[in-house]
Amino acid sequence: MDTILMQVDVSAILAVVAGLLIGISVTWIAVWFINKAKARTLHEDIDRQLDGAKKESENIIRAAQIEAAAETIKRKEQFNAEANQIRAEFRETEIRLTKREDVLDKQVEQFRQKEQALQEQGKEVERRLQNVDLKDKQLTAVIAQQKNQLLKMTAMSIEEAKEMLLKRLEDECELEMSALIQRKVDEAVEKAADKGREIISTAIQRYVAEQTCEVTVSAVEIPNDDMKGRIIGREGRNIRAFEKATGVDVIVDDTPGTIVVSGFDPVRREVARLSMERLIQDGRIHPSRIEELVAQTKKDINAKVLQLGKDAAVETNVRGLNNRVMSMIGALNYRTSYGQNVLRHSVEVAFLSQVMADELGLDGSIARRAGLLHDIGKALDHEIEGSHPVIGANFLRRFNESPVILNAVEGHHGDLPPNNPYTPLVAAADAISASRPGARRETLERYIKRLEKLEEIANSFPGVENAYAIQAGREIRVIVNAEKVPDESAAKVARDIAKKVEAEMTYPGEIQVTLLRELRCIEYAR
Repeated sequence: MDTILMQVDVSAILAVVAGLLIGISVTWIAVWFINKAKARTLHEDIDRQLDGAKKESENIIRAAQIEAAAETIKRKEQFNAEANQIRAEFRETEIRLTKREDVLDKQVEQFRQKEQALQEQGKEVERRLQNVDLKDKQLTAVIAQQKNQLLKMTAMSIEEAKEMLLKRLEDECELEMSALIQRKVDEAVEKAADKGREIISTAIQRYVAEQTCEVTVSAVEIPNDDMKGRIIGREGRNIRAFEKATGVDVIVDDTPGTIVVSGFDPVRREVARLSMERLIQDGRIHPSRIEELVAQTKKDINAKVLQLGKDAAVETNVRGLNNRVMSMIGALNYRTSYGQNVLRHSVEVAFLSQVMADELGLDGSIARRAGLLHDIGKALDHEIEGSHPVIGANFLRRFNESPVILNAVEGHHGDLPPNNPYTPLVAAADAISASRPGARRETLERYIKRLEKLEEIANSFPGVENAYAIQAGREIRVIVNAEKVPDESAAKVARDIAKKVEAEMTYPGEIQVTLLRELRCIEYAR
């Protein structure tokens, strides 16, 4: 039984193994056929792609050949066009050269003709020169003969005849020379006046300042009349102590509510005024308190004066000034000239001088420094004798100021001849600042005297019939006798009047002298 079972198991195993072998064989055969079919299909695809690539390459080569042929044709056409253009240019150049050769041939022919004409003219000139020499000899002989005859007729020597001829020639030339000089002077004056007006108007427009005319106040208000007695003190001891400490005079009169402080030194007068106001506010009025307050006020004023000078130097951008110089500049704040504050006037002159110097191509910083310092002598003229330009120049000389600045300071009123262009600039700026409307006050009496003096100077010249000062003394109209003053002398008379006005009068700005000459011929028909 067991044997049978074992045989059955072996047979089953063999059958399974045989089935597996048959399945593997069939599977392998199927895979082989499938791979073969795929290989055939792949070969066919490769063949088709090769055929397509071959056809595409043939098409590309054919298109490239067509494009190359077209490009060759295009290049050939361009080359032919350029060649034709070059040929045309060559033809035009050849034509121009041919024409130029014709022109040159004509010019050569003309030069030959001119050369022949010049040769003929040269021969003619030689003949004329010979004739001139001959005539010159004849004329010399005739002149000598006539001279001898004239000397015999006039009984004059050669020197006397020469002197007479030279005198006549000198008179004729003098008249022509006067006319020529007058014409040139008129042209120069016109150009200079136009340029000067342009520079001055530019300077005034570029620097516009407020009105500087002010009134110097030396009066101190008091609350009541009892305060006057306290200020005077017992037997006048308070007022004497005050005057001794301040160096000014105190005027106590019947004017209600006012005490007047009088003094030549403007700084001392300001110290006295402020000290008096502080005493009145403090109420303790006695000699020791007066001395204490005056000393404190002096320190305050000195500090204020120095600060004003520094502010003016900073405003005008002037550097390197000594503290003593800046103190004198600050002291000008308490000095007035015809009501014009001298410190503001100096600052204004500094800027005007700089603007005009810049317009003329000069150094504006030098002009600005000279303008600021030009009136510094007015801070010392109450202590030192002399004119303020000289005092200011001597003061600045101690601080090693440059000769240009010193000449501008000393010569801005014409006291010293200018040796540099900055001096007349400062003088012009000083006149502009002083003469503009509202800058200064002038009393009626002084104004009338100036007009009378102006007319008196004009009437002092011979030939002047009438003289009229007009435009507030800015112009003098002079009417002369036409028979006594000829045309060629009119300009000289006007110039002499102007020079005499400059020498004998002091005035701000300038005065125009207008001379009128008229000849009237009157006849009556009866």
